[in-house]
Amino acid sequence: MAQSAPPPAAPPPVFTLPKLPYAYEALEPVIDAQTMRIHHSLHHQAYVNGANAAAGQWDALKTMPIETVLADLSAAPETVRTAVRNNVGGHWNHSFFWELITPGGAQQPGTELKSAIDAAFGSVDELTKRINQAGATRFGSGWAWLVVGKDKKLAIISTANQDTPLELGAKPVLGVDVWEHAYYLKYQNRRPEYLAAWWKTVNWDKANENFKKANG
Repeated sequence: MAQSAPPPAAPPPVFTLPKLPYAYEALEPVIDAQTMRIHHSLHHQAYVNGANAAAGQWDALKTMPIETVLADLSAAPETVRTAVRNNVGGHWNHSFFWELITPGGAQQPGTELKSAIDAAFGSVDELTKRINQAGATRFGSGWAWLVVGKDKKLAIISTANQDTPLELGAKPVLGVDVWEHAYYLKYQNRRPEYLAAWWKTVNWDKANENFKKANG
């Protein structure tokens, strides 16, 4: 009796959890290993799972660049739009965030970015204060960002939940996660303390790269 052919392999998922370029404990003591592990392997994975579920309902997600999707959420069918905003947005935000933090990175932005920061805000110290303020005053969950706006000028914005700057036509240079899951195990309700410490982990080399890309 002939054996039946094995079932076809399932197609690979549209979205996958990116591997971190450093160990979970690498950002100690600023960000503790347990927070990093939970944040990456559980919270970010949940957004990836939700994004793949949305792709099962909207085929365009399987082929459309993620930045194009998030720049025009009105193109998503209404039945799946909220899932795309929350889960595809959450996946993109976190993928961007992991690359912006690193152990032992450069302590200051490169010449081109620093000049732009000085012109827009007066100094890197002033930029830090303003982003910290944007993050500290974001009610509930969200993000604080340094972006290049439509006018090609640097600006600081804050977005709620997993909304991205892309929907506003802005291109992010820096972004800091101020959801409680990003800091609560170590800092509890002391979000400003987390924000102040976070700058010790910033990957300025990546920020420089983001700035050049935004102006390309």
